[in-house]
Amino acid sequence: MEILGLDIGGSGIKGAIVDTETGKLITDRYRIETPEGAEPEDVAKTVEKICHYFEYKGPVGVGFPSIVQHGVILTAANVSKNWIGKNINLILSQATGNQIYSLNDADAAGIAEMTHGIGKEYQKGVVILITIGTGIGSAIFSDGVLVPNTEFGHMLIRGKDAEHRASDAVRQSEDLSWKKWAKRFDEFLLMMEGLFSPDLFILGGGISKKFEKYAGYFSIKTKIMPAILLNQAGIVGAAMYAHSMLEQLR
Repeated sequence: MEILGLDIGGSGIKGAIVDTETGKLITDRYRIETPEGAEPEDVAKTVEKICHYFEYKGPVGVGFPSIVQHGVILTAANVSKNWIGKNINLILSQATGNQIYSLNDADAAGIAEMTHGIGKEYQKGVVILITIGTGIGSAIFSDGVLVPNTEFGHMLIRGKDAEHRASDAVRQSEDLSWKKWAKRFDEFLLMMEGLFSPDLFILGGGISKKFEKYAGYFSIKTKIMPAILLNQAGIVGAAMYAHSMLEQLR
């Protein structure tokens, strides 16, 4: 099935039409910068622009940087606090005229990577995907089954949210070397390793394509690999999620 997938992030809103059976993008990716402040009305207008760009009418899958419980936003770390308590499915459906199906953005990336990426070879045991960008997102799978809305990037390390110490945005803003950044991120991985004893860590987001620059600085024992789908995973997973929700309605 061909479905529009959207990945809403703190810096950009990206979309493409996806073949949900193969996980391939069947259009080029289209990106618009996230409106300053990421207020609900402004984000909705941007999503409408992307739907119009693709001349798309139909179900839309949306990954959003928040805990998303049955369409309701419960947290807002990298977007406006005015999202909290709002139903994103309703807001975006009204703006676009399309049926919206939303989930946590890292969960979307995880669904894609576990189905069409590295994770398809690890359907037994515990797999943790971590997305690194404006913040740090997480998705955890046990025997291939997603435990949604984990948001481990907000665990406290040295008195700060992990993402406020070791996201890619922090690396760039503090002009950290790859070694210095990796040492910070390693603290996060060690904590996750101690809590969950995973079989595999998968690193996603744009930084995953630079894996060789920092992989040698980690001290964890768990196997760690870059995501195959890179920063397309959120788009693919969002579309796949919308497809799965449609299947449940049949």
